[in-house]
Amino acid sequence: MSITITLEQALALRDKGALLVDARSPDEFAEATIPGAINVPILDNAERAEVGTLYKQVGKRQARQRGVELVAPKIPAMIAQIATQQAGTSQPVVVFCWRGGMRSLALTQFLELAGTPARQLAGGHKGFRRHVLDYFEHGVWAKLVVFRGLTGVGKTHHLHHLAKQGYPVVDLEGLASHRGSAFGNLGLPPQPNQKMFESLLWDELRKVPCDGYILAEGESRHIGRIALPARLYQTLQTERSIWLSASLQARVRNILADYPAVDQLKEEFTQPIRALKDKLGKETMNRYLMLLEEGNWSELVSELMVNYYDPLYRHTLPERRIEVDLEPEETVMARIEAAVAEVLEQSSSVQ
Repeated sequence: MSITITLEQALALRDKGALLVDARSPDEFAEATIPGAINVPILDNAERAEVGTLYKQVGKRQARQRGVELVAPKIPAMIAQIATQQAGTSQPVVVFCWRGGMRSLALTQFLELAGTPARQLAGGHKGFRRHVLDYFEHGVWAKLVVFRGLTGVGKTHHLHHLAKQGYPVVDLEGLASHRGSAFGNLGLPPQPNQKMFESLLWDELRKVPCDGYILAEGESRHIGRIALPARLYQTLQTERSIWLSASLQARVRNILADYPAVDQLKEEFTQPIRALKDKLGKETMNRYLMLLEEGNWSELVSELMVNYYDPLYRHTLPERRIEVDLEPEETVMARIEAAVAEVLEQSSSVQ
């Protein structure tokens, strides 16, 4: 029996709980990997560079010999690490490297020799990356129901609540680790790079049957330094929307709730405020810096809403929409759920 499998077979095993092992170096793994994979590097960053240099300057044979010298002492620890991570599943381990070459082949064979069923992914991460790109260029995903509204209406909060109720939700800002605004990265972990974001997004979209629907937040093309795939972004612009509205006071409260440690983040707000100088003028910028220094968060947020965010995003009010006022709060979720049902009913009647 061949120990090499296709990407389609590997993803089917993954969906059944198989452990995916990325045998590439830590630097390669940090750039992007198949979602859910663990990193068990055959060669670390320095060793990979050393072997690669030998390959180019001396030859394939000498490079392979040096690779064996470097890898041999690590084999027991690698096998033990994978066995620990694999506990609880009877599925074979799926191992991959960059192109399905020597690194993943070697680790797969080590595991097989140790009695741990393993399969090597043909084409490696490079093949997976092609698959993700093809999905966003030509693939089909479920219908999108798009939540929109001015800054601070709590779109993400309400989507999270719907997700807890079992609704299919894709949190674009969560995947991008950014709130999608000038201050969107404050207090959050670093953003993934573009490749990893696209892999995570692919993984979320593919979980929902194509004849179903997905709730998502309307976003600009860029979420921080991440760009939405072009076809997905265009779909977000054309699908029917649910427009959430709330008073300025309620929106200010929501924003401050999104930044629970504002006083600890005070210094990090300075640069984004300075970056608004060209749009709002030096006088307004200095006023905002003064409010920041005073810790007058409510007034600062309120003025940013009125003078910057609302003019910037009011044009996103779509023609095809169902409006939901978020007040009173006691009944808001019932009204949002009714709006979702209405959008889906209108969509099915059009079809």
